[in-house]
Amino acid sequence: MRTVFADTGYYIALLNGKDEYHARAVEFTAAFDGAFLTTAWILLELANHLAKTPNRPLFLSLEEDLRKNSRVRILPPTQDDLERGLGLYRRRPDKDWSLTDCISFVAMKEAGLTEALATDGDFTQAGFTVLLT
Repeated sequence: MRTVFADTGYYIALLNGKDEYHARAVEFTAAFDGAFLTTAWILLELANHLAKTPNRPLFLSLEEDLRKNSRVRILPPTQDDLERGLGLYRRRPDKDWSLTDCISFVAMKEAGLTEALATDGDFTQAGFTVLLT
């Protein structure tokens, strides 16, 4: 079964009808019959993005749906993930990659994934195929 990595930008696009990638994210989700991999670090970043009071129910509903969906795997946060992500962050001072992105890149490589549902060029810079742009 084909598995793709789901980044924060993908979830933002799904939730925000005004996002420039919304239609593409909805279309991909409806047509895709594979599995999704994401991390608790992505959920943390998304929760921070949606922290304002009117947006909290959006995050909480999505988080509950993701946990119930058998096609979604959420990697739990570990100290080892943080350390490996920090290692990549340190080794690439030439990039504007966030620590969350670095952790994601490490997780993708370990899982053997090459495709990401993302909306920024950082995944492309890191050598992955971005599916939403």
